[in-house]
Amino acid sequence: MSRKKAKQHYCGIGGQAVLDGIMMRNGADYAIAVRKADGTIALEKKTDPKKKKSRLSEIPFVRGVVNFIESLTVGFSSLNFSAEVGMEDEEEEPGRFELFLQKHFGDRANNIIMTLTVIAAVILAVAVFILLPYGLSALLGQFIVSRMVLSIFEGVLRLAIFIAYVALIGLMDDIDRMYMYHGAEHKCINCIERGKPLTVQNVRRSSRLHPRCGTSFMLYVMVLSCVLFFFIQVPNPFLRLVYRLLLIPVIASISYELIRLAGRSANPIVKLLNLPGLGMQKLSTREPEDGMIEVAIKAVEAVFDWKAYQEATFEPQEPEVDDGEASDYDYDYDDDYDDDFEGDGFADSHGFRGDNYEDHDHDFDEDDYEDSHDFDDDDDFFADFEPFKFRGSGQGEGQSRSGAETRGSEGYGYSSGSGKVRSEEEAGREIEELLNHDL
Repeated sequence: MSRKKAKQHYCGIGGQAVLDGIMMRNGADYAIAVRKADGTIALEKKTDPKKKKSRLSEIPFVRGVVNFIESLTVGFSSLNFSAEVGMEDEEEEPGRFELFLQKHFGDRANNIIMTLTVIAAVILAVAVFILLPYGLSALLGQFIVSRMVLSIFEGVLRLAIFIAYVALIGLMDDIDRMYMYHGAEHKCINCIERGKPLTVQNVRRSSRLHPRCGTSFMLYVMVLSCVLFFFIQVPNPFLRLVYRLLLIPVIASISYELIRLAGRSANPIVKLLNLPGLGMQKLSTREPEDGMIEVAIKAVEAVFDWKAYQEATFEPQEPEVDDGEASDYDYDYDDDYDDDFEGDGFADSHGFRGDNYEDHDHDFDEDDYEDSHDFDDDDDFFADFEPFKFRGSGQGEGQSRSGAETRGSEGYGYSSGSGKVRSEEEAGREIEELLNHDL
């Protein structure tokens, strides 16, 4: 029996994957949880003083730029912490530049390094995603006269570079693991916003796609830049470049408002606009391991009281029976956005895919079976005996389940609701007796 979908509610937390860990943020507070080499989890909780004092982060179309810069600062700080945890057992001498900063700036050296890192990252992003497509399109200007055609080519090239960048860096082992932690972050937030207890099993069953994601934000930036640059046509190539640079804050502000709306609205048009971003998240997220989910939960609980939030937001629900093992029928695939995108991820996480999945009797309807075999309503056939094969990955071989096929030393048998294993011959006789009794 399928469970009723719970309406998703905005909870306000966000996060970011770091090296072997996750940063979760709730307002001005954020926590970084990192898996150490010995298997334990290092946790650090911090408060962003600028976030508490800033009023600009509440003004529409201004808060986009402010929050973007704050996110970059907090994100690089979290990455720095995760890198330090990963190198705890390694002795590394500080470089000349670090020694110079420590000598002249003392305790402020780390802040200066972080500021320079953020500036360098922004410059690199502008060079790769703005200047490079513009430069390549300008080279074609000697062959193509129409500036509109050149603008379209520039926009398509910008999108292609972005998609290729996200996909190719995922081939690196460290980034691949970071993408898995990224998936764990999304799964935790989806689990909370669906009103389910934050357990490893519930998180594993949640979607790894989420409308409020940095990947979706960056895609909005790329698409909006294509649209705006197309309509701004000036003959001077230098002015065209200046306009592109000046419009970056405007594009970031509009993109932020769109991503903010996507995370709070259930409007079908908003959902439709968010589909490309969810598709991009198929490249920037992976199905996480249970250990990664544990790290994500640790980070969430350090900054967010999810139990109090769910008690105040959702109606009490009957507790689900947990048999300790997630079966394929237990999988709660209830994220509205995932319907068109989750396929291989579901198969990969459950140990089967393609034709293998079709072999299972997932579409069996008990009522249809009874109607086609003329069973009376009073004959509770399915409560007494269920001779249906089931080999879902969640059960494994050698396990007995109501209505499950069981493999043992005697070969294949069938189990009834009582757990007694019958041979095929005995099962056939019992079915024949029931049919004769009915006739």
